[in-house]
Amino acid sequence: MITRRKFIAGTSSLAIAAALMSVADLVLAPAAWAQEVSVAELMQPGPLDEMSIGKNDAPVTIIEYASMTCSHCAAFHNRSYPEMKKRWIDTGKARYILREFPLDPLSAGAFMLARCAGKDRYFPLVETLFNQQNTWVVQRPIEPLLAIARQAGFTQQTFDACLKDQKMLEGIEAVRNRGAEKLGVNSTPTFFINGKKYNGVLTVEDLEKAIEPLLKS
Repeated sequence: MITRRKFIAGTSSLAIAAALMSVADLVLAPAAWAQEVSVAELMQPGPLDEMSIGKNDAPVTIIEYASMTCSHCAAFHNRSYPEMKKRWIDTGKARYILREFPLDPLSAGAFMLARCAGKDRYFPLVETLFNQQNTWVVQRPIEPLLAIARQAGFTQQTFDACLKDQKMLEGIEAVRNRGAEKLGVNSTPTFFINGKKYNGVLTVEDLEKAIEPLLKS
């Protein structure tokens, strides 16, 4: 259980740990791609609104479980995500859902800020946070986080209020716990593409191999 007190108390040490993380978010080889889960189980709604982009009736659904402090998640979002969005999401071929899987209180706080920014600003703020990850995953993260949040319209007051939202924090925890307990998510990033599970960073070539056959079937 991550509480507001633990978030504030833990940011310094956990930010450093997240930056140095090398086990929880290992990039796995394509040979590890095999497991499938029940689509009904995968798509079961959680306590929070799904954060998604793309057509609801797109033939392919891509779900990513990510942590905001995960360096490999940042690598995916900075390198592969823009082309994925251009080729499959913006063209109506795929719907993308991002589910929060914070590995530490700092990541949970970053996701809270993205949600507090509102649905229209959620993904832009997430992408900014991933792009600037090295500026706020530091020993003293609050000030750089606030600076980024201000660019999304936050004030000091709304920033503080967001990080005190225990109900939202518990909802994010519930999403993470269900992913771990019901879907076997144990590292970030983890993807599900039409129910098939993929661990680790996906390149554009990896995405093409996973998505294109589904569009032809």
